[in-house]
Amino acid sequence: MRVAVVGATGFQGGAVARHLAERHHRVRSLTRRPEADRPPLPGAFFLTGDLGVPGDVRRLFAGTTHAFVTMPLVYDEERVEAYARNVAEAALAAGTSRLVFNSNTRLPLGPTDVAAFETRRLAERVLRDSGVPLVVLRPPVYLDNLFSPWNGPALVDEGVLAHPLPESARTAWLSHRGLAEAALAALTREDLEGRTFDIGGDRALTGGELAAAFGRGLGRTVRYEELDPAVFERGLARLLGPATAAGVAGIYHYMASGADPLLMADDDGVSSEVLGVEPAPVEEWVARRPWQVWSSDAEEPDAGLRR
Repeated sequence: MRVAVVGATGFQGGAVARHLAERHHRVRSLTRRPEADRPPLPGAFFLTGDLGVPGDVRRLFAGTTHAFVTMPLVYDEERVEAYARNVAEAALAAGTSRLVFNSNTRLPLGPTDVAAFETRRLAERVLRDSGVPLVVLRPPVYLDNLFSPWNGPALVDEGVLAHPLPESARTAWLSHRGLAEAALAALTREDLEGRTFDIGGDRALTGGELAAAFGRGLGRTVRYEELDPAVFERGLARLLGPATAAGVAGIYHYMASGADPLLMADDDGVSSEVLGVEPAPVEEWVARRPWQVWSSDAEEPDAGLRR
C-alpha cells in the first residue's frame, strides 16, 4: 500500500506510520514542523504543509492508495470540519481505496456538550457523507500516556497510579501498538467499509484492576488514585495551553459525571474478532517498558541512561 498518514508526528499517528513502514508499506505524511523537529520515522516521507490548506492535503494524497487519519488536538468545530472536508476531497480526488479514521476517543450515542466528542462526531459525519470508502476506529484511552513524567515516578517510587478516570469506570485500556495493529487490519481486511469499531485492550478494567495489573508487571504493590479532572486539566494547561487542555479534559469531566460509565469499556471482543487482532494484556505491556528511567534512584542523565 501507499498510505497517506495524517497525524504521523503525533504519538497515535506515529505508531501507525511506524507499524506500516516496518511492513514495507510506503508512508507519506504532512507536517508544519521543521525537519529537525520531526520524529524519527524510518521509511516515512514528510511533506511540508498544513491540514487547513486544501492544496497541501491534495499533495499528500496524490499517488497514495490508502489513508489513516488522526485529527490534531483541535476542538474548534469550524477548524475540524474544514480539516475533514480537505481530507475527504483529497481522498476522493486521489481515488483512495480505503480511509481509516481514528476518532481519538469513544463517542456517546447521543449528542453532548463535550467538544472532544462532538468535533470527532462531526469529522466522522463529513467523511462518511463524502462517499469516501471509510472505516472508523474509536479507541478508549492509552496505556502509553501512563509511561510519562506525570505517572512514571509515582508508579515506580510510591506504587501510585493516579488518573482522572473514575475508579469504577471499566476501561479497555489500549496501547499505541494495539491501535497500530487495528489500523493495519482496518486498512487491509475485506468487507469493512462503512463499519465503526470500538477498539480496545484485551479486557475492561476498573481502576483497582488496572493497578493490580500494573503491580504484576512491575513486581510491586500498586494502588489506583482517582485524580480530580479539574486538577488534571490545570496541569495539562501548563503543557498544552488552556484551550487544548479543556478539550482533552472534557472527556474526563464527562466520565466523572457518571453519564455513561461503560463508554470506555470493551465491546465483548467483537472488534478484535472482526479485525483479527489480539491486544496484549496490560501486565505484559507494563513488563516491557523501561520503568527504571522514572526512578528517583536512577543515575543522572550525564552519567547513565538518557531519554
